[in-house]
Amino acid sequence: MFDNEEIINFLKEQIQEISKTFEVEVIDIGVDKDHFHMLFKAKPTLNIPRYVNAIKTITSREIQRRFPQVKEKLWKGHFWSPSYFLATSGQVTLEVLKKYVESQGEE
Repeated sequence: MFDNEEIINFLKEQIQEISKTFEVEVIDIGVDKDHFHMLFKAKPTLNIPRYVNAIKTITSREIQRRFPQVKEKLWKGHFWSPSYFLATSGQVTLEVLKKYVESQGEE
């Protein structure tokens, strides 16, 4: 899915815009073939399910609208899976997390 720099850059731009609305600071985004990893800072009051849902809904709609060719690569017509993984960073340094996110997509 994410084998096109234009789509990757568009995804990152969309996430940045959505995050501003939620007052979330995006530190880094790493993109792999079919998913992305994001490192962000947010207030403890952030409604994380609502935030993740907004990212998934808006990016799916806008990428499919702007890049209709991605529809050929969708599994059962779905752009994103219904799940997500979230971890807090209390056990590792920010630098370690950034290196992990930046390494996405590398062999």
